[in-house]
Amino acid sequence: QVQVAESGGGLVQAGGSLRLSCAASETISKINVMGWYRQASGKQREFVAQMSPRGNDHTYYADSVKGRFTISRDDAKNTVDLQMDTLKPEDTAVYYCRALMPGATYWGQGTQVTVSS
Repeated sequence: QVQVAESGGGLVQAGGSLRLSCAASETISKINVMGWYRQASGKQREFVAQMSPRGNDHTYYADSVKGRFTISRDDAKNTVDLQMDTLKPEDTAVYYCRALMPGATYWGQGTQVTVSS
């Protein structure tokens, strides 16, 4: 079983930046896919970005965040981070980390990101 926990959310003005971190109980390099999702109030959870630590760190982004968000890993901290730049009010949501292993998916509790206009 893998436990993941998000941190780094908060309140920021439009155009600003935030950095989210996802800490995992398993070594990041042993996890198939690490991803970030978000869920705005009243909406379904949607994909934001992912990387494949066991797949040459291949990254993939939702069109809505491409060019503004960057997913990366920090092996020293054993985290997968999401750098969010040029934030927009529509980025406001609870952001969740997901770890994908063979036969199992693990979610964190989420961290709130609020972007004011």
